[in-house]
Amino acid sequence: MSTDFSLPQRQSVVGIWVLFFYSLQRYGRAFWPIILIYAFRFNEVNKIYLVLSLVAVFTAIGIISYLKYLNFTFALDSENKEFIINEGIINKTKTAIQLNKIQQVNINQSFIQRLIGVYELNVDTAGSNKKEGAIKAISHKLALELKSRLLDNDLKSSYINSELISEDDSTAESVDVLQPFLKISFLSLLKVGITSNYGRSIALLLLFFSTIYENFLKFGDDDDVYKEKFGDYIDQNLVLQSILLFIFWLIFIVLIVNIFRTIYKYYNYVIVRQNGSLLLSFGLISTKSTILKPEKVQIVVSSRNFFQKKMEILELKIKQATSGEKEQSSSAIEIPGCSEAEGNEILNLLYQKIPTKGLMLKPNWRKLIFSIFLTIGLPLFAFIAIGSYIDSSIFDYAFLAPIYVICIGLIQYFKFVNNRLFINKDFIIKQSGAWDVKKEIIKPSKIQAVSTSQLFWHKKLNIGSVILHTAGGDIAFQLGDYIVLKQYINKWLYEIETSDSNWM
Repeated sequence: MSTDFSLPQRQSVVGIWVLFFYSLQRYGRAFWPIILIYAFRFNEVNKIYLVLSLVAVFTAIGIISYLKYLNFTFALDSENKEFIINEGIINKTKTAIQLNKIQQVNINQSFIQRLIGVYELNVDTAGSNKKEGAIKAISHKLALELKSRLLDNDLKSSYINSELISEDDSTAESVDVLQPFLKISFLSLLKVGITSNYGRSIALLLLFFSTIYENFLKFGDDDDVYKEKFGDYIDQNLVLQSILLFIFWLIFIVLIVNIFRTIYKYYNYVIVRQNGSLLLSFGLISTKSTILKPEKVQIVVSSRNFFQKKMEILELKIKQATSGEKEQSSSAIEIPGCSEAEGNEILNLLYQKIPTKGLMLKPNWRKLIFSIFLTIGLPLFAFIAIGSYIDSSIFDYAFLAPIYVICIGLIQYFKFVNNRLFINKDFIIKQSGAWDVKKEIIKPSKIQAVSTSQLFWHKKLNIGSVILHTAGGDIAFQLGDYIVLKQYINKWLYEIETSDSNWM
């Protein structure tokens, strides 16, 4: 029996616990440094005040969670073809999402939701910089039914994760369970974890330890004993361990963090092909399920570095129609650790052919000179100026300058060598990157607008820059052959005006 979504629906009653734990988790993340300091100084805290404070906090969060549940309803307005969400405790809000604007409907399940036995349904449109509709706690059957209705039944919403589809499920009769089109193996995830995201992991580690250290020093400025002990501990360890040992442990920790994060996020990554679309499911503790439609794909990014090339793997990132740079980055669908043959299969399904490079455009050598000036010339000038006029002790670190120049110089050189724009009749491919070489692939029909620029001293040199604007992000190419670029730009603009493709 189908659900009448024309009537306002509430979330599952147990969803109150989901809202409670999510609120508790949010406040915990905001105040975790203070909580950590209290944990270290637990013996000095007044236990009665601590218990009373915890009871008050839990009670307040519980009441807020119940009111959120009570005031949250969702419904389908078939007359106006809208999905309506009402929410709010004091400030009531009503969100109306037009069904024809819905870009994606994802069914996810976090660890907390898995324990309680409910699912989360997210509605994403191309006209917002955030998820416009999010239902935190509904049953699996209701989620599948609502997902099918929101997508206008063009796909029978099937949940391909084996943990989410059982033989006795009442919805299984209406779902065609197909063989996986692609399954990322555990070994491939290990390869991805070992060979990617070094910079991000190092930044997260430095941020983590610096936050702990800063909050430890700021907590209780009158308590010099803790500061002195902590400072002595740090000083002794910095003296005892050598630079090489520090680098070794940093690399080791980064590898462990990368492997753990990759497996946690992409474990049991399965892709199923159905009715010309891809159904993706992945996640170790928090499970995510999403549908990828070829006609809504804006940009496909293929990337690999030296190690990944030797291991014969690559990473794909698929961008669909969104708005805002933050949303474009966070909503991209990532497919890690697939082989080149598997990547070509995915590209062939999305584009009905494998993209080829075609005509190659190179940036002018002046781009390399300008990049070196910005990343090497200006920092060295600032270093010399500070040492000469402000603090001469900075020259004690002058031995690091040649290392900096060599490293940054090599990075800028390889970025310049890999910076290419390939153009053919059906595709535009932008290649870039120093270590991780990525190829951004778009079809001319997906272009929404084109921006060109040419400085007055570049006119005689016949060089200029172009930015291709799409609903999934921008692609820029700087200081290329301007006459050739103008010829293709005019052609692309003509295709934009005459194309009737459904890029949404």
